[in-house]
Amino acid sequence: MLRAAELAVDQINARGGVRGRLLKLKPADDSGSENTALRVAEQLYADPAVVAVVGHLSSDPSKAAARVYGAGPSPLAMISPSASNPDLAGINPYFFRVCPSDVQHGPQLARFARQTLAARRAGIIYVNDDYGRGIRRAFASEFTRLGGVVVEADPYVPETRSLEPYLSRMRQGAGIDVLLLAAERPGAELALREMQTLRLSWPVIGGDALTGIEADGAAAEGVHVSSAYLADRPEERNTAFVADYARAFQGQRPDHRGAGAYDAVHLLARAITEAGAGRRAIRDYLAKVGHGKPPFEGVTGTVAFDTNGDVPGKQVVIGVVRGGRLVSTGER
Repeated sequence: MLRAAELAVDQINARGGVRGRLLKLKPADDSGSENTALRVAEQLYADPAVVAVVGHLSSDPSKAAARVYGAGPSPLAMISPSASNPDLAGINPYFFRVCPSDVQHGPQLARFARQTLAARRAGIIYVNDDYGRGIRRAFASEFTRLGGVVVEADPYVPETRSLEPYLSRMRQGAGIDVLLLAAERPGAELALREMQTLRLSWPVIGGDALTGIEADGAAAEGVHVSSAYLADRPEERNTAFVADYARAFQGQRPDHRGAGAYDAVHLLARAITEAGAGRRAIRDYLAKVGHGKPPFEGVTGTVAFDTNGDVPGKQVVIGVVRGGRLVSTGER
């Protein structure tokens, strides 16, 4: 997120900035913690030089921060690149996001499992938080509607040391045809390692929290991941972004969080250009993007906000890990 936002700011400033003034980033780290997110939000809110926030990354810290940004005499607009929990929709008038919610990820994974992989029996391992439970529920509902059966759904917490009992139980009887990891990356890595030990070769699918697992080499090969964005998206604007990102950061590729941050910075620059740098003016402009103001065409696609600050027109795509990269399968 930070790297992509820095790239966007550098590009905007190289063209003269916004309204003759240069943009400046003020990075802050919420450490994925709700309590830290509250403190960060209070600090940013209190700084009159801060006119908008790009973030937060994950849903629970975003919920905590949104309560700060949306309150008081001078509310502050936030645009999250990646906080996908459905409960954030409409949390306050100053919250926006450029990513689809879990309401879209779970069903798309279920359709992929049932229709593309022809899976009839699914097992689920999910992190026992809002994200994991949300993906589990949405997947199970759609998979069942399509005629599939969820054989088992097992929770874990970050402190869980082994998922072997779950995996062993899933292979009993008729077994399963696909394993959904509604997990954060560390939990998914644990599951993949233990699958190798048990010599289990089920197809594995997961939500966007698995982004980055492609760096895990052979263990992650063939894993399918739902995402709001893939770097090989065949669109001229995105192709230029990916090339610029690779030049700026030694051949690296952006993920959905970085691409969303890049779009958020450019969208905020447009808002300031057209409406001014006041906090309320920026929020009011964002609320009209897609109805009253033109949609924003970004590297992640078209941004048009609804009354909840969501982007219902954004599609979830399914990527697959091939040779250390997360690439498109063509499934939408």
